[in-house]
Parts: sequence; structure tokens; C-alpha cells
Amino acid sequence: MLYHLLYPLHTEFSVLYVFRFITFRTIYATITALLISFILGPWLIDTLQKMQIGQSIRKVGPESHFVKEGTPTMGGALILCAIIIPTLLWADLSNLYIWIALLVTAGYGAIGFVDDYLKVVRKNSDGISARQKMFWQLLIAAGAAFLLYNSVGFDTRLSLPFFKNAQPDIGIFYIPFAMLVMVGASNAVNLTDGLDGLAIGPMIIAAGTFLVLAYLAGNANLASYLQIQSIQGAGELSVLCGAMIGAGLGFLWFNSYPAQVFMGDVGSLSLGGSLGAIAVITKNEIVLVIVGGIFVVEALSVIVQVVSFRYWGKRVFRMAPIHHHFELKGWPEPKIIVRFWIISIILALIGLSTLKLR
Repeated sequence: MLYHLLYPLHTEFSVLYVFRFITFRTIYATITALLISFILGPWLIDTLQKMQIGQSIRKVGPESHFVKEGTPTMGGALILCAIIIPTLLWADLSNLYIWIALLVTAGYGAIGFVDDYLKVVRKNSDGISARQKMFWQLLIAAGAAFLLYNSVGFDTRLSLPFFKNAQPDIGIFYIPFAMLVMVGASNAVNLTDGLDGLAIGPMIIAAGTFLVLAYLAGNANLASYLQIQSIQGAGELSVLCGAMIGAGLGFLWFNSYPAQVFMGDVGSLSLGGSLGAIAVITKNEIVLVIVGGIFVVEALSVIVQVVSFRYWGKRVFRMAPIHHHFELKGWPEPKIIVRFWIISIILALIGLSTLKLR
């Protein structure tokens, strides 16, 4: 059966008893993902170059980006492999939450792959239409939300950070709410992916934060002590988060400034969707807004810019998303990237602090 990979071996071989521990399997999922990235990365970059799968740069973007024209893209395929393979190897595959999160990750990755492929074929920055992309994102999110809503023991209450007893039950409306979280997170990460290493850095930090949150939610004793919702089986998502960290670090090796490869939509959409799914399952949807604050601000900057220009004919920022605004103000690209990473670390610490501030 599918779930007879590594996890069940602890029942058959006493020397592999350690496989039963989520912490052990999370560590080795991270290491496995990192090794996959290091082994496949050079081959993938070389293959993308030979196939002339290069990034098309928007002519309305910053002039400093024109030199990046032709840099291999669709490197997110490496991230997907480095997430999915270690998760299948090290996670307990009888766990429904693992399959739901992988469904969203792979599904959004497929949308991004088609989008990137069309961009390469057409030799411009236009892929799938916004309407088509949103339709498929909503469809996958709806399937995941429906599975969660109908899973045994799943709670439709919301957890509000900083409020001890505030847990409103939204019932059937949890399905559209969960869809909003997954689609919103996916597109927010996609909008952030505009500079070398800008999106993957905060993603690694967010994945590390949700690794802790998932483990705590899945441990009844720790959840009770911290007065957070206990979700049986959610701890297994720590393995997936570990794989995301390893995959992110491995990709950053090649994506750091100046980038040898870009992740493309296949990477950004899948990473954001996966993060949104984990937040929904662990009941940390609101905390995601804090931890993923960089992604939220990037998305809001686009919304504010569009609304302001459409209704008042004025631009709030020199260019949106907001990282381009700082570029046009003269900030060097590496400075923007590192400062955004620093802010992400601060936001992650604030997010973790909500475990005690209730």
C-alpha cells in the first residue's frame, strides 16, 4: 500500500523505532529536500538553458531588470520535487491532512507550470489569463476546503490571536473562508516573487514558523498548555514544513543574487498555496497574516495602486508591487531583499508570540 514507505518501518524493525517520532522525520525530510535540490539543481538549470526556457521581462518594469532577460525560469519544478518526494518518503501517508496539503501544492504547481510554459512559448510575460488562473485556483481550494469540512472531528471555529476565548464558529462558511486563505496566500507569494531570493527567503521563515505551529497543534498536551486548538494529526504537517524549508534553502542556493534560475509561477503559486493550506488545517489563518506580512503588504500594494489609479488617476507608489517602489527610489536589489528577510523574521517572532499572548 502507498503508506508503506518509511514511517511504518518503526513497527517492523526495532532499530528503526526512531522513525515513529515526528521530530526525527521532520529533520530528515528537510535534509532529503536539501539533497534533492543540490543534486537536481545544476542539471535542471542546464536543461532549462539548453531548452531556452528563459524569463521574459516586462518592458514596463524597472530598467535594471532587463539584464535578467533569458535567465532560466520554471525552477519551481525543483522546489516541487524537493517538497513532494521527501514528504512521501518521511510522512505518515495515512494522514488525510498530508494528502490535502499535497493536493493544493501539486495542483497550484500544475497551474503555475502551464502559466510559465505559455509565457515561454509566446515569448512574453503573459501566460494564462487572470480569469482562468483564478478559476482553477478556486476549484482546487474548494476541493481541499470541502475535504477538510467533511473530515471527522474538524472544527469550523476560528482562532483569533491575542484573544483567549474568541473562537467564533462560522460553520459552512468555513469553506469559502478557507478558499480565500489558500488562493490569497498563493497569489500574494506570486506577487512577491520579483527579485532574486525575495520570495523564497520569507517563505523559508514562514515554513519554519508553521512547522512549530503544526507540531504544537498536533500535540494534545502542548496545545492544552498553550490554550490553542488541539488538532489530532496536524503534527504530521511538520514533516511537510520541513521539506519546504529544505527545498527553499536548496533553491536559494541557486536563486540568491544574482540568480542562476527563477522559480516562476510553478514555484510561487505552489508554495503560497501550500502555506495557506497548512494555515487552514492548523487553525492559524489569522496568524498567517502576521507571519506572512511581507506577502500581505506586497499584495496590498498592488491593490492600492490599481484602485488609486483607476478612481483618482494617481499612483501611491512609484511602481507596484512595493519592492519595485524601493528599487526606483535607488535601493540596491540586495539591500531590499535582506531588509525584507529581516522584517519577515521579526514578523515570525510576533506570530509565535501569539501562542502566549492570549
